[in-house]
Amino acid sequence: MQKWIGLGIAAVLIFLAIAFVGTRPASESSETLGEKTKMQTSPSTVPATQWSTEPEMKIDQNKIFTATITTSKGVINVELFAKEAPKTVNNFVFLAREKFYDGVVFHRIIKGFMVQTGDPLGNGTGGPGYKFADEPVTREYTRGTLAMANSGSNTNGSQFFIIHADYPLPKNYTIFGKIPDSDTESFKTLDAIAETPVVAGNGGEVSKPTETVAITSITVNEK
Repeated sequence: MQKWIGLGIAAVLIFLAIAFVGTRPASESSETLGEKTKMQTSPSTVPATQWSTEPEMKIDQNKIFTATITTSKGVINVELFAKEAPKTVNNFVFLAREKFYDGVVFHRIIKGFMVQTGDPLGNGTGGPGYKFADEPVTREYTRGTLAMANSGSNTNGSQFFIIHADYPLPKNYTIFGKIPDSDTESFKTLDAIAETPVVAGNGGEVSKPTETVAITSITVNEK
């Protein structure tokens, strides 16, 4: 993490980053962005389709991949980094085309930090049935960045988050896409999701949405 001004503030912020983001294995079989954090949100209505192994590599890394994430708050368009994170983009494309994400809620929302989704159970503990390895992170966690949530090293599955405001996370979360800087409408949608009222969940973190915000569909394009 970047240096912080003031040792007291540094201690608090580092604690929050670890508690909210999770740099080491979290609770049992959970795939979260938080250490020992199980947010008890309402379950998604999407069947928890599972696979025993990660998807076979199918994408052409030399192609340009984009995705349109349609949500109940609007549309978010993203560029996918196929060359930088081929395994992660391949996974995202596979799950999107299998309609795995359709109807899945944003179960964790922290304004000024990130919005998290991708859990078919809607409570922060679900995934696709498999886990796959991390990929190197060379970018920063800037506003509009898409990155994988995890419960420790090499535990990626289906959950991902979108950074709401620049945040100095440790580079433990594979970055695989970003909202184009010029796409003001997509950022408006991101802001709308981040503005969703939240309350404290059972773990004490104030990130549990009081209304349902969900992904309607994800369409992937390649050229």
